[in-house]
Amino acid sequence: MQELVIHKYENKKNIMLVEDGILRELYEENEENIRLEGNIYLGIVKDVFPGMQAAFVDIGEGKNSYIHIKDIIPKMSEITGNKEENLSQYPIQKYIKKQDCLLVQVRKDENHHKGARITTHIHIPGKYVIFMTECSFITISQKIEKQEEKDRLKKIVQEIAEQEQIHFGFVIRTAAEGKDKTLIEQDIQDVLKKWNYIQKRMQQLKQEHVPAIIEKQTSIIEKIIIDVATNGLSKIWVDSLEVKAQVEKILQDKHINEKIDIMYQEKKLIKMYDLNEQMEKAKNRKIWLNCGGFVTIDKTEALTAIDVNSGKFTGSKTSKDLEKTILRVNEEATIEIAKQLRLKDIGGIIVIDYIDMQDQKNKERIIELLKQNLKKDRSKTQIMDFTKLNLLEMTRKQMFIS
Repeated sequence: MQELVIHKYENKKNIMLVEDGILRELYEENEENIRLEGNIYLGIVKDVFPGMQAAFVDIGEGKNSYIHIKDIIPKMSEITGNKEENLSQYPIQKYIKKQDCLLVQVRKDENHHKGARITTHIHIPGKYVIFMTECSFITISQKIEKQEEKDRLKKIVQEIAEQEQIHFGFVIRTAAEGKDKTLIEQDIQDVLKKWNYIQKRMQQLKQEHVPAIIEKQTSIIEKIIIDVATNGLSKIWVDSLEVKAQVEKILQDKHINEKIDIMYQEKKLIKMYDLNEQMEKAKNRKIWLNCGGFVTIDKTEALTAIDVNSGKFTGSKTSKDLEKTILRVNEEATIEIAKQLRLKDIGGIIVIDYIDMQDQKNKERIIELLKQNLKKDRSKTQIMDFTKLNLLEMTRKQMFIS
């Protein structure tokens, strides 16, 4: 049973996804932190640098934002986007120049050193689809595995696109699995309505020729409700009447018809399922395993390093069984790592330093076990392979930037 628990305190909200009493996902929304990611702006190009194939754009949010040519040209491949394109054949000065107005969306928030990273590839998420302006192809969530269902959903979206004469692309979300054409069509109409508003507002702002925000990104609460409402969510617990009203409005505005009970509990909500204790444990760098081994997780600006240690677990002392001992620790660590990536919402490049295994079959077993456990993660993940240094490389898309 899935439940969403939203605890409001001071200017912050803890948003917790709980499965059978166990904390699986944890996010914090701080009203004082201005989040730009997902926002859509009319920006004004301030400088173009042909040598860098990049430009700086004023979106009216402090530092000038940064855009690269690969985020200006249309996506060329349904699988790789523009990653394999020879970008030198697309001189940026042929696409934009100083003082041009650009419709852009923030891909990555600004920090103390850099302005926001932006793109002209506008994505508008709906309940069942994501509308994409940079392409005309239709892709499907990796979480939907049955080919028959993939074909059915793709056919539905293609038919709607042809009927409405839509020349843009869509990502079919996991939530669309098993849904009929009527529901998906309603969702597409909703995102198109928003896109039409954005275009109309852009034309108005172009006359003024000043940077301005057009569409604000949705709150974490709204995003997570949309994502999990169709995935067995039974209750939403709140301890604030303000949040209760916000949740009710989201359910109504987003046409969420699933039976979800909104439970108001003013006091001690955070003590339910020992959530306070579970949240504290989620902050730990070191996570102990049942076998006596442990995992450490260290985040840096460039990547996240995860180290697996045997700790107190020694197993058999004979060399014959040493590989079995190592495999057991690594297997238990793999299951825990998949849980922690989801719980801590770790994104970007992730490098896992397992205890060295000599048998190639055991390495393949670990990769397969990690893949199976990552299926429970709502975010997009990609596992590469073990490197020559016996490090496992993978990536994960962060769900929310807080």
